[in-house]
Amino acid sequence: MQNPIRLLESLRQRKLSRREFLKLFLYGLAGLILGSELLRPEAAKAAGFNGRKKRGIKGDHDIVLAEGDDPYTMTRRAIEAMGGMSRFVKKDDTVLVKPNIAWDRAPEYAANTNPAVVAALVELCYEAGAKRVNVFDISCNSAQRTYVTSGIQKAAQEKGAKVYFADDWNVINAHFNYESPMEGWPIIRDAIDCDVFINVPVLKHHGLTSLTLSMKNLMGVCSSSRGQIHSGIGTKLVDLTDFIQPDLTVIDAYRVLLKNGPTGGNLNDVVKMGKLIAATDPTLADAYAAKMAGKDPLSICYIAEAAKRGFGSTNIDGADILKISV
Repeated sequence: MQNPIRLLESLRQRKLSRREFLKLFLYGLAGLILGSELLRPEAAKAAGFNGRKKRGIKGDHDIVLAEGDDPYTMTRRAIEAMGGMSRFVKKDDTVLVKPNIAWDRAPEYAANTNPAVVAALVELCYEAGAKRVNVFDISCNSAQRTYVTSGIQKAAQEKGAKVYFADDWNVINAHFNYESPMEGWPIIRDAIDCDVFINVPVLKHHGLTSLTLSMKNLMGVCSSSRGQIHSGIGTKLVDLTDFIQPDLTVIDAYRVLLKNGPTGGNLNDVVKMGKLIAATDPTLADAYAAKMAGKDPLSICYIAEAAKRGFGSTNIDGADILKISV
C-alpha cells in the first residue's frame, strides 16, 4: 500500500484518482476506529506508558545561574559549567529545542524566549554532534507572525536549526502507567521521538499560574484545545512534564515580564534581570526561578503539586548552585 504521508503530499500536486481517494478514505476510517479504541480507558491501560524514557543525565551542578549583559554568551557559559552540551547530546542525535514562541511580540517585550538564547543552544547542539536540531512551538497567536516577530525563526535558522510549524495531526496520544487527567491527550510526535529534549521557557508573569516557567512551557507541545488544560492545571503540568522528561532546562530571565502576562505588550512591565538558569531537574529549576522572581515556590500550583508528589526537588537550600558572571 502507498505510504499515507506520500499520498497526502500528492494532494498538493494534482487531483486524486478514484483509487487514491478510496485509499485515503480507508486510512481515515482506520485512524478513527483506532483513535476511538485507544481513548477507551481499558485500551489506554493496556497500551501502557508511551512517553519519553527518563535518561537521568546529571550536570556538574544542580543549577547554574549565569548573570551578564549578553544572553548568547550567558547561555554558552552556563551549559559549559553544567558539563558541556556533549553531556546531553551525542553524535547523530535528533534534538528538540522547545522555546516559548507563543506571542506576536518582539524580544524586548519578554513575552517569548530570547532568540539569542535559542541560537546559542542550537549552535551548542551541533557542536556536540547533533544530526538535526528541531525548533517549534504551538503558538497562541498566528505562528506565521510569532516565529518572525519573536526573532526566534531567524536566529535559530542561522545556526542550522529546522524551524517549522508543528503538524496537529502528527501526534501521539499520551498514555500513562497511572491515572492521569492528561490520558489520551495528543502530543506532537516530534516532542517524543527525539533523542534529547531541551526546554527553554522565558520567566514571566502569568494571570492564571502567577508565573510561566519550564513546566508551563511544555503546553506548547500539546495539540487539541489546550485551554482545557487550565482546569486542574497543577496536576496536568506535572503529569505532562513526567511524560516529556526534558533532559535539560534553560530558563531565560534576561528580560522578565513582571505583569500583564503572558502576552505583555507594555515595555513598562518589563525589567532587565540579566540572568539565565540551567538545570536538569525541571522542578528545582522552576522553584529557583520562582524564588528569584520574588515568589514563594510553593505558591505556584504546579511546583506545589510536584513537591507533594516528590517529583523532583524544591530544596533550594540543599542544592549545589554555581553562580557565574559573564
